[in-house]
Amino acid sequence: MSIETYRSHFREFLSAQNGKQPWLTARRKEAFDRFERKGFPHNRDEDWRGTSVFPILSTTFQLPAACPKDQSEAMAKRFGLPRWRGNELVFVNGHLVPEFSNRTVLPKSVLVVSLEEALSSHPDLLQEALGLTNKEMETSFAALNEAFLSAGVFVYFPRGIVVDDPVHVLYLTLPDVKAAVTHVRNVIVVESDCEATIVESYAGSKDSVYFQNVVTEVVLDQNAKLDHYKLQRESKNAFHLASLRFRQARDSMLSNHSLSLGAEIARNDIHVKLDGTGSECMLNGLYNVDGRQHVDHHTVIDHVSSHSTSREFYKGLLDDEARGIFNGRIIVRPDAQKTDARQTNKNLLLSREALVDSNPQLEIYADDVKCAHGATIGQLDEEALFYLRSRGISLDDARNLLMQGFVQEIADRIQVPSVKKALEGSLFGEHFSDFPWSSDE
Repeated sequence: MSIETYRSHFREFLSAQNGKQPWLTARRKEAFDRFERKGFPHNRDEDWRGTSVFPILSTTFQLPAACPKDQSEAMAKRFGLPRWRGNELVFVNGHLVPEFSNRTVLPKSVLVVSLEEALSSHPDLLQEALGLTNKEMETSFAALNEAFLSAGVFVYFPRGIVVDDPVHVLYLTLPDVKAAVTHVRNVIVVESDCEATIVESYAGSKDSVYFQNVVTEVVLDQNAKLDHYKLQRESKNAFHLASLRFRQARDSMLSNHSLSLGAEIARNDIHVKLDGTGSECMLNGLYNVDGRQHVDHHTVIDHVSSHSTSREFYKGLLDDEARGIFNGRIIVRPDAQKTDARQTNKNLLLSREALVDSNPQLEIYADDVKCAHGATIGQLDEEALFYLRSRGISLDDARNLLMQGFVQEIADRIQVPSVKKALEGSLFGEHFSDFPWSSDE
């Protein structure tokens, strides 16, 4: 799609809004202006040198239509998290489906609502929360997301609340006559002294062509703690581009888990700003791709304040002609003395045609810090495969056992049993119940 086509769609979109929420209309117009100035990324852009968006630009997308209830229900059951009984919002083609959602186990002071509902019931609170994270590394697709801002969720945890039950937000895309594009915006505010867990998951019909353009903004106030998961199981003909922006205040703690298993092209731009003394973050990631899938993770951890800590650990499994990119950047600002940062990326190539580019980076402008980074790329151990096969184990089972050992370190960091179960099933199918780390809780 050309910029002119998006411009035409934008005019139609604004017309359909009928001038509601003038402050939001102004924001949308400003965002579309930024999108036009930036243009689409191309291979001459350093951050996009290894990821071509040509397949996205060569497909004409339309805003999605509502889907029949029977199809929605079947998909919700198929891609719902195993044994999930907690808080859940289900969106189908960008539209909240109340009958599939459940918010009954939330404290009354906690808000978990669609953006559409938040615009009606809490416009001032949403207006204050939107854009709290910085936009200095905003991609053109993130600007486009804000221009079409309508679908998504607003989550607000007020001061001092501890929410024991995780919140699951499920985005499903079902087949339509025309390829659909959904601009999902998640706004999450965790006020001081709060503790919470949020799971975002994305899935779609097998072989369907569609485009998920996602932006998640998270603000953690002083001493807040958030365990955040993003599980991506899109159709292998789909496109998934996501920007995740986190801003942390003093003594806050973030753990983010990026699990990327689907889509023809998947990219996650993750930017964490440690903007308070004593703040901590942990980024965990796992990507598993085959065929001609392409997965790209660009992460930036920006240490702004002193005594901040970060840990980053990503692992990748690549088979057939799949391509993976990991570009991890840690920045230590001049005032961020006593920073402690470590970054690791490990990749396992399961075929001779699979490729991965790993580029860990450190930018240090302070002199009293502890920082380290490293990357490895390898193949399955032939001696280990021979040993297992000599014990009567088939080649497929032997490969699965070695792959299981490789991903176990990431799986062990997942604290939500239903997420771990969904990951196991996606990776190993019917075999996962035989593995020692399988979660049967």
